[in-house]
Formats: sequence, structure tokens, C-alpha cells
Amino acid sequence: MSVSFNPLQTSGPFAGRTSCMTEHTSIHVQRADHVGFAVGSLDEALRFWIDGLGARLVRTGEMGGEFLGQVTGAHGATVRLAIVSLADQTIELLEYQGPDRPRVPAKPFDPGFAHLALVVDDIDALLVRIAAYGWKAQGTPQPIADGARAGTRVIYAVGPDGATIEFMQPPAIAKDP
Repeated sequence: MSVSFNPLQTSGPFAGRTSCMTEHTSIHVQRADHVGFAVGSLDEALRFWIDGLGARLVRTGEMGGEFLGQVTGAHGATVRLAIVSLADQTIELLEYQGPDRPRVPAKPFDPGFAHLALVVDDIDALLVRIAAYGWKAQGTPQPIADGARAGTRVIYAVGPDGATIEFMQPPAIAKDP
């Protein structure tokens, strides 16, 4: 069975629609700030992001109390955190301590699950490298069949905590002789 995805859908209820702002709405999303991952071990997560992917450690810290409970819903918890930077993306790593956590991580196809997509230059070498940190490819890299990203190879990799990163390798650009 072959499935295709058309990001420029021309039919359906949202075709051609870029905004649903009403006359009573006055918000403007300015920019994305960061992506966050809850991790079982901050130390292991930092090893992967810094040693495995080459991220830069920006800062570490701890927080808890009413602030954390009101913001995240993790009442009574404390959290160790680290901020890393990779490819102009800020990534927040959070090790929660105290609240009950599920024993089985969510799956990449569960409703509400999110992932980060990173563009890489050698997807095969990257998959070998991240395996040493406990990250597992969910299959084999597949080329996108058509559209604006035709030829781009993609794969999901899932880490020890269940976090998912989509790796994308664009097709090689031909060089002039």
C-alpha cells in the first residue's frame, strides 16, 4: 500500500486557509522558543545531546514548588533541568522527581505525542552513532516519494525515555564539474 501526503491540500475544510482570526481576536504568535523533553535521567540525556549529537550546554538548574505545579500540573514535584542548543534550536531537558510517572513510555503514534525533526547530512552514520546512546530507529530510512521534499530520506528514532526525533537527510545537491 502506498500513501502520499500533500502538504498543500487543495480540498477540504482548511484548504487555502492560513488563519482563523476573528474580529475579537488580537493575538499574534511571535516565534517558537524551545522544544522540551521529559527525561528519566538528566545526566544520560545530556550525554546523548552533547556527546552524541554535538549540542552545546547553555545552562542547568532546578525548580519546584507552587510555580512548577501551576505551570506544568506536576504538583509536589521538583525538576532538574538543562538547556542545550543544537542547530539554532533550544532544547529543554527536564528530569521530574516526585510525581507518579507511567511505567511504559508513550508511542510516537499516540495522540498528543510530539517529536522534533532534525536535518542531517548522513542519516546512516547518525543512526549508528546514536545507537550507542540507546536510541533505536523505528525501521529503515525511507525516501519521500514526491512533493517539495522528494528524495529526502526520513526515519524516526526513539530514545530510552520514549522521546522521538525524526531525522531527515535531503538528497545530495549535484555539484558543477
